[in-house]
Amino acid sequence: MKNQHLDVVIIGGGPAGLNAALVLGRARKNVAVIDEGRPRNAVTRETHGFLTRDGISPNEFRQIAKEEISAYPSVFFVADTAVSIAGTDGHFQIATALGNTYACKKLLFAVGMRDRPLDIPGLAEVYGKSAFVCPYCDGWELRDEPLVVINKGEELMHFAPLISGWTNRFTICTNGPDELTDAQREELQLNQVPMFDSPIQYIDANDGIVRQVVLEDGTTIPCRGIFFKPDLVIGSDLPRAIGCDIAEMGKVFIDILGKTNIKGVYSAGDAASRMHQAIAAASMGALAAAAINNELNVEAWRKTDEHF
Repeated sequence: MKNQHLDVVIIGGGPAGLNAALVLGRARKNVAVIDEGRPRNAVTRETHGFLTRDGISPNEFRQIAKEEISAYPSVFFVADTAVSIAGTDGHFQIATALGNTYACKKLLFAVGMRDRPLDIPGLAEVYGKSAFVCPYCDGWELRDEPLVVINKGEELMHFAPLISGWTNRFTICTNGPDELTDAQREELQLNQVPMFDSPIQYIDANDGIVRQVVLEDGTTIPCRGIFFKPDLVIGSDLPRAIGCDIAEMGKVFIDILGKTNIKGVYSAGDAASRMHQAIAAASMGALAAAAINNELNVEAWRKTDEHF
């Protein structure tokens, strides 16, 4: 399949890609959204913090979004994986795993992030059910409950005060050396936060609900939930492959409008931010789409001027 008349190809169909598609569809642009259908939040039962959609499942969120976007016939969805990109601004060609090719003027990466395999036995079984990564998304459901925080170093010293807003009944497991300074350890002690640095042997759970964390030194820590720091990588290698500037964890560098250093290429959502929340991703997608639309309109306007 080839389509030589696309204005924009969006790679990724999460909140960022979907909101971008909505804005561009309303702006009468021809858009393809290429998405493989394996979102990172597929393990999550509910999405929180999104006004009018608080508590919705990720699958239902996507279904409703696609139904709304279907009102704009210039947008279509492709269940496929983008595997390579060639060309330059105004003349990009995207090849997919199913052998299709799409040509477009502008490109938006909304590829999100993905988790590396979880190396703590039992963590995968509770992830999204009683183990989470973001208290803004899932802290309310675990308020005042006894929790285990799996984290270490500077990241831990950011997270510990944060989680204390939802519960003061939490224990820290650093799963090895804590990577803290003496002053940081003293700060945790002053706030009466227990901490263990023995490696985690396994997480004991029943039907996805954690019961206790078992350490290699024999310590058992009963709890009702877990917050942990995930090991993330960007959801696609394509931004790096075409020369986008990449920061830590593979995050794509963008300006305030979502522009990358490659002309005609934009990025939005978790792939371009450390604020990994659905509503933040959707907002970034909307802003990037508006910038893309403006760029397309200005280019068309000036091309018309050249004919006079």
